[in-house]
Amino acid sequence: MIVVKFKSCVYNIVHQEEIKPLWRKVSEYLKNYPERLLVAKVLVENGLNIKNGKIYCNEIEIPVVKVARVAKVDRRTVVETLKMISKNDELRLIFTHIRSAGISLREIARPLNLGVVEITPEDPKIVGILANAASIIAEEGISIRQALTDDPELSPEPKLTLIANRKIPGKLIPKFLKIKGVAKVSVY
Repeated sequence: MIVVKFKSCVYNIVHQEEIKPLWRKVSEYLKNYPERLLVAKVLVENGLNIKNGKIYCNEIEIPVVKVARVAKVDRRTVVETLKMISKNDELRLIFTHIRSAGISLREIARPLNLGVVEITPEDPKIVGILANAASIIAEEGISIRQALTDDPELSPEPKLTLIANRKIPGKLIPKFLKIKGVAKVSVY
């Protein structure tokens, strides 16, 4: 029996015997096809789904050639990747239900005068970094507008980004650095 949990950009395939993260499953299936793996990575990173052999961002169809350009492969590689994914029941289930997590304020925070704190963990599996960072911001009377995390399987240096309704005071940096598992902090 397969159960797929969809929440933001976190997807796991849950088997009765084992739990495998999404990217490990995809990379195992495509390991002999490095270019197809690049295509799959573009799909996952952008929350693009597959329906009837076509690529979509939520309900907007994305031309195969555009994905090929981003993945730096030819369009035939993209088409073959879609066919290969569609032949695997588990991957087909994932890629037909994957969705974009929505708008990110990360790139437009400065012009909107929002505060941003980026936290790089020592190990992204350490529990409590998000909760503790959010508490520090809340204690300062600042509201968090958005929390974004990079997937540690897809990003070589995953970060937690908290975007607040106003600038984050620099005096909070030492508090963030005291959180168990925090390696680096940037505030802007």
